[in-house]
Amino acid sequence: MAKTCKTWALAAWFAMDFLAAPAQAQVAPSANEVAQFTGLHLAAHTGDLAQVKLLAKGASVNARDPSGRTAVHVATFARQREVIRALAQAGAQLELLENDRYDAVTIAAVADDEDTLRLLLSQGASAKLTTSRYDGTALIAAAHLGHDGVVNQLIAAGAPLDHVNNLHWTAVIEAIVLGRGGPRHQETLRALLAAGASTRLTDREGNTPLALARARGYASMVSLLEQAGAR
Repeated sequence: MAKTCKTWALAAWFAMDFLAAPAQAQVAPSANEVAQFTGLHLAAHTGDLAQVKLLAKGASVNARDPSGRTAVHVATFARQREVIRALAQAGAQLELLENDRYDAVTIAAVADDEDTLRLLLSQGASAKLTTSRYDGTALIAAAHLGHDGVVNQLIAAGAPLDHVNNLHWTAVIEAIVLGRGGPRHQETLRALLAAGASTRLTDREGNTPLALARARGYASMVSLLEQAGAR
């Protein structure tokens, strides 16, 4: 009994820490930072497409602000999609990570911004990168938040289904332990299972996804996992 309590206490501690991660680690430019923007970063933030096209010809299209953000990162936070397209066509590297180790794809995934994600992927951005201080992926971040439409896009783009982050969680496990069993997390789990994500990989304590769902009383998730052959 003591071991079980210790296991769940540890899991709860990790969950509480990770639940706050997107807000803490993935930081859009503040008003003060925006006030300091010039050139390409300012044009990307405001959506000045003509200026972006002009500046991208002469300036470094991958120049960074003090937080390591490129114009692509800034445009992704600001949902300036035509700017992203213009930057990509000018040779911007879409896979670059800012100082907190987020790429544009993960930024869009966390924001539940399906349109920007679709554009990034169409321009050659990768869904396969390891990102964030948790050594995760855009798919894990989206599964954590129950962004089911984003999850489907990332799966279609070849995101690694069974990547294990440094909390020893997969996308399947995060959809369960951080999702509270709601409808969008159920759809997220359904999509992952349909794509062939593993039901056998465990958390750090050896708990399977099925055991985790049962322990939380998530009947719909239990049913999905059992239908997928989970044990």
